[in-house]
Amino acid sequence: MSAKPKQSRPTMAEQADIHELYELSVQNVENEVEFLQTTFTELRGRPAHLFREDFCGTAAASCQWVRQGPEFRAIGVDIDPSVLDWGRRNRVGRLPSVDQARVQLIESDVLEVETPPVDALAAFNFSYWIFEERTTMLRYMQRCHAALKDDGVFFLDMFGGPESFEETKEKTKYDGFTYVWHQAKFHPVTNHMRCHIHFKFPDGSQIKKAFTYEWRMYTAPELRDLLLEAGFRKVTVYWEGEDEDGEGNGIFTPNDKGEADLAWIAYIVAEK
Repeated sequence: MSAKPKQSRPTMAEQADIHELYELSVQNVENEVEFLQTTFTELRGRPAHLFREDFCGTAAASCQWVRQGPEFRAIGVDIDPSVLDWGRRNRVGRLPSVDQARVQLIESDVLEVETPPVDALAAFNFSYWIFEERTTMLRYMQRCHAALKDDGVFFLDMFGGPESFEETKEKTKYDGFTYVWHQAKFHPVTNHMRCHIHFKFPDGSQIKKAFTYEWRMYTAPELRDLLLEAGFRKVTVYWEGEDEDGEGNGIFTPNDKGEADLAWIAYIVAEK
């Protein structure tokens, strides 16, 4: 009798979940929600209770939002049914039942969705840059303006700096894997960019193009002008501070000039 073929063990890449890896390497929902709530309270003198997360993906931020207490509710909107299903199983489904009831996930285009007026609305991880035509971006911002309560606040993030215009790769090591941010294409005439996220593992396996993005990289002046044109009363850029080593310290404060860093990330806060 011939020997049975030896079964090979699955690689680390084969066992990995790209959504788990994304959250570990890209998101920090605890800090995001703290920034949202602290900034809203400073601006409005009251806490925000109803939150809408556009391009919510796994809805990790929405889940973190309702953890603040029983008076907090969240609405997550995303067009991808598969990632919403993952979020329902692995994020919303892991909340206590009383918290689950306060998270609503909607499969819809953010340009078309209808929701109750919210206190705070956020589009993070540069997801809204998918609207490469200025007219479409303006329409999105106008719809966000209309979706807010009279004293509502719209939160966005953005990145920039000379390194953002380069076709390059940046590697960051985490516990058990390496995250690779790959700016594969950049077109200076249109600011169109194609970016990938890859993951590499200690056993040599990897997940190439776990996520791919086709975006227009908007600049801060463009976004400020668009938001004001969309009807927002005031638009403020919140810039990250530095620690003693010159690295970002995770503390964002209003800044009307910024710093000429090679690469930076900032928040944009638009008040209705």
